[in-house]
Amino acid sequence: MERSVIMSDSGLFGRSSEGHKRFSDFTSFELKELYSALLLPRMIEEKMLLLLRRGVISKWFSGIGQEAIGIGVTCALKPEEFLLPLHRNLGVFTTRGIPLRRLFAQFRGTESGFTKGRDRSFHFGTLEYNIFGMISHLGPQMGVADGIALAHRLREEPSVCAVFCGDGGASEGDFHEALNVAAVWDLPVLFILENNGYGLSTPVSEQYRCKKLSDKAKGYGIEGVTIDGNDVLSVFTTIDTFAREIRETPRPILIECETFRMRGHEEASGTKYVPTELFEKWQKKDPIERLERKLLRAKVLTKSSIEDIRTHFSRLIDEELEVAFSEESIHSTPEREVQDVFAPTSLSIKEPDFGDTKEMRFVDAISDGLRIAMRRDPELVLMGQDVGAYGGVFKISEGFLDEFGPERVRNTPLCESAIVGTAVGLSAKGISSVVEMQFADFVSSGFTQVVNNLAKLHYRWQLPSSVVVRMPCGGGVGAGPFHSQTNEAWFYHTPGLKIVYPSTPEDAKGLLLTALYDPNPVMFFEHKALYRSVKSEVPVGEYGIPFGKARIAQEGEDAVVVTYGMGVHWAQQWQAAHPEVSLLILDLRTLQPLDYDAIRAAVEKTHRVLVLHEANLAGGVGGDIASWIGEHCFESLDAPVMRCASLDTPVPFSKGLEENYMASARLDETLSQLLAY
Repeated sequence: MERSVIMSDSGLFGRSSEGHKRFSDFTSFELKELYSALLLPRMIEEKMLLLLRRGVISKWFSGIGQEAIGIGVTCALKPEEFLLPLHRNLGVFTTRGIPLRRLFAQFRGTESGFTKGRDRSFHFGTLEYNIFGMISHLGPQMGVADGIALAHRLREEPSVCAVFCGDGGASEGDFHEALNVAAVWDLPVLFILENNGYGLSTPVSEQYRCKKLSDKAKGYGIEGVTIDGNDVLSVFTTIDTFAREIRETPRPILIECETFRMRGHEEASGTKYVPTELFEKWQKKDPIERLERKLLRAKVLTKSSIEDIRTHFSRLIDEELEVAFSEESIHSTPEREVQDVFAPTSLSIKEPDFGDTKEMRFVDAISDGLRIAMRRDPELVLMGQDVGAYGGVFKISEGFLDEFGPERVRNTPLCESAIVGTAVGLSAKGISSVVEMQFADFVSSGFTQVVNNLAKLHYRWQLPSSVVVRMPCGGGVGAGPFHSQTNEAWFYHTPGLKIVYPSTPEDAKGLLLTALYDPNPVMFFEHKALYRSVKSEVPVGEYGIPFGKARIAQEGEDAVVVTYGMGVHWAQQWQAAHPEVSLLILDLRTLQPLDYDAIRAAVEKTHRVLVLHEANLAGGVGGDIASWIGEHCFESLDAPVMRCASLDTPVPFSKGLEENYMASARLDETLSQLLAY
């Protein structure tokens, strides 16, 4: 007997246009295939639990008792439709036909696994099988599902995607944001809510007060239904029916699947907190035994045929384990690990033509660059609060709605996490996007998506992420503690994010266009106080400025000020007031990647260094740069590397307090100390 799960254009097996409503609608072949699909992950799990006890694998999150949900959903969807599973959905991976040897290598953490040993168990995805992997925070993948579904809508594809969530995850903000965005935008998402009664050890009675979790759908104005999650035929039929509907009439649906986890949250946690009678109750509803009894009664299976299937799977599992476990332990180098943090770029950047320029303010240059990019790429999407008819709070996208339409210029609810997740999902479908944070301060509401999902995707499972997050930032405008932060240091510490911070209109436009070519996530900082206070001659048309190339804003010999953003203008103002001093002003332009060669050259030329930035001193980017200079350029220094930054307080509102807060208030004193040393 050969392992044969037949993936047709319509799912695990071909179906009539009417779909399946009753047991009698299924052919014997289909029922056998469904049974096999259900049994295989159970037998793999039983083997994994043995290997766990022997110390061969390090951890296991069991889905025993819950298999019917993942199997039923996967069988009902088409192979080209995305699934976003959790750590108890082994059946999603096996039913999609992923080679077992690669799954086993993933569990063991060896080279032929999907993450090269960089993440464990089911924390991976694969575009080859249209599976998008989870992260431990559980909720963020629901926003990603919104993005995949939005791609279907933008491309007018009659497709759906299904994303899994547990009863515990349904309490997270990501759940609410994702459902709200999906509802507002009529996205074809099936939100599969696996209610197994416990979030680790916390019973559902301590998690929510609604009678059914599907009741939560009412709050978003969408459909919600509760089904028996241990009946694979019921799951399949429900998903099949809804999927057919929303392929034609896109909309989200919340489907609560009642089930039970027969083992601990993970094996080390045990099950002592669960009453014995619950195990007895749910053991009678075991999804495999239920289907088995039904198929035996219908004479679709016999005791002998069941034994044949089990024998075949047992042999298959052992053979695939032997292949996977014969693989040597993984080895790498620091160079390889660092290289894999970012997707490789092969950008053909057009040089700026300063023979054909137009005077632009900083805000105009950003707008011009974004407009050029959206004309160049007919699928590029701009998302953010008030970016539509209002044109954004800083009017960057004014007029965009008329030119590009509401499908590509998308006003969003106040759902920063879901919108960044949506951008990730769009990227998985090959669509680039720009997310405008209304103010850089508000990115904290989407922090997990940025630093734990978006930033780590390429390193974990080689997924490029063409997402630019625009960050209007900075003080000096009397906006107080929640609209004035320049928070680049939050992201400078996070591998996987490129960080851009221009100081001039021409750089702002060129760097933005480069960012929109790059297959990696870019945090693009735009100082609000520069929007309308700075203007210059900006090259007309499309051009780019390469990342990792600093700009000498002013030549000098007495000292170098290493800076970026508003710091460049502060340094230039100081120089204008002190013509007797010759400052070299080095504008970094990008913080990741950082131009270490330019820093070294400037240090070797001037021998005195001041690192200047607007963000507060403690934990700032300046500390890292100063440390690098001390480590690599010590013999070129005639004085200690000094830093000038803002106070270690929140940004105050009152004008006098804000002026005292700013690094510029201490620039003269610090430079004088440096030059006099």
